Amino acid sequence: MARIATLRSRLVWTLALAALAACSEQPSPAPEAVAAGDTPPSGMTVFQGARIIVGDGTVIENAVFTVGADNRFGLVGTAAAVQLPSGAPVVDLSGLTVMPAIVDSHTHLSRDRAGLTADLKHRAYFGVSAAMSLGQDNGPDVYAMRREIIPGHALYRTAGRGFTAPEPGRSDVPYWITTAEEGRAGVREQAALGVDIIKVWVDDRLGQYPKLAPELYGAVIEEAHAAGLRTIAHEYYLADAKELVRRGIDAFAHGVREPIDDEFVAMLKERPSFVVVPNMPDRGVATDLGWLSPALPADELAQLQAAAVDRPQAQAFFGIQARNLDRLAREGVKIALGTDGNVPWGPHLEMADMVASGMTPAQVLVAATRNAAELMRLTDAGTIAPGKSASFIVLEANPLDDITNTRRIRDVYLRGERIDRSAY
Repeated sequence: MARIATLRSRLVWTLALAALAACSEQPSPAPEAVAAGDTPPSGMTVFQGARIIVGDGTVIENAVFTVGADNRFGLVGTAAAVQLPSGAPVVDLSGLTVMPAIVDSHTHLSRDRAGLTADLKHRAYFGVSAAMSLGQDNGPDVYAMRREIIPGHALYRTAGRGFTAPEPGRSDVPYWITTAEEGRAGVREQAALGVDIIKVWVDDRLGQYPKLAPELYGAVIEEAHAAGLRTIAHEYYLADAKELVRRGIDAFAHGVREPIDDEFVAMLKERPSFVVVPNMPDRGVATDLGWLSPALPADELAQLQAAAVDRPQAQAFFGIQARNLDRLAREGVKIALGTDGNVPWGPHLEMADMVASGMTPAQVLVAATRNAAELMRLTDAGTIAPGKSASFIVLEANPLDDITNTRRIRDVYLRGERIDRSAY
């Protein structure tokens, strides 16, 4: 839609509202403000009365915000601080909570157009505005769809084909590299296809395969940086994680799967832009999945519920990574949300697991919105702020009180448009 036209009266933003506009890596476009009593711009809608979880750690109570004909946030602030035009359509959200739409920075999605379209539609139902698929993607549909905007669907980003040592019998989509030049050539090929990030696997799959050697993944990282691309690693062991950091990796797609130490924490703290996507393993506890009943066939839900039982071995494995995540969060390492598989409701499970690990709901919501958007370089997503794309979730309860309240979705808006969740 067309940008909001310049109006006869503009207000000076308060410092608080200006701060909301500074949440992205790049400045957001200046909003068009209007004085009380002015005729509202065509297409403007006013939302009032909700609590806004901004996505940067701040909260606005009894908030007012507008969405313009350009499907972006305009005015954002408290009811007392924001002057609104008369005559604009008003959506009353009193007693509800609004948060930015969720961003999932680690998935593995379908590779054909029909399957990938369905994946993105199902994610929208659960309040996800964007998902990035990491390293198992190939074929024309994958690269064609990475910049498409499909109404009512999440955005798609991809790492294309990742890089690993040969793993016969597991997956032949990533590049199986045995020389540095093979790695460099693969990076150049993926860069030419326009991928969003480069993925490497450094894992012996519990002794099944030789790990990708440091000189090989080092060459991949170096070539990616030369092409202006960041790199993200699947890692398992602490020693490999440290060497990946020394070689310049930009992010981890998983937490380390053994206890971390002081040296590792110090290495990450030396790099404030480094991102850890913890991708917590199954917690191994009995869980009520009844909240999924509106979205899943009864037989499928019954199968999932039957498997959601206490499993002590899984609990022990979860505990290792939970303690690691708790420490990294307390030490100020940047955390972003990712779910690894192709489960559209996965972000809601992951957020609960992150809180169970020791993070506060406020920290987790930042990880699931602003931080994940920054990792994916979505400069107009992740926060509710003037000029940002109006992708947000309306919740019936406050997730700052209980993180599972992110599941109590009343409405999802993607890029300014309310989606019809009954059609999903």
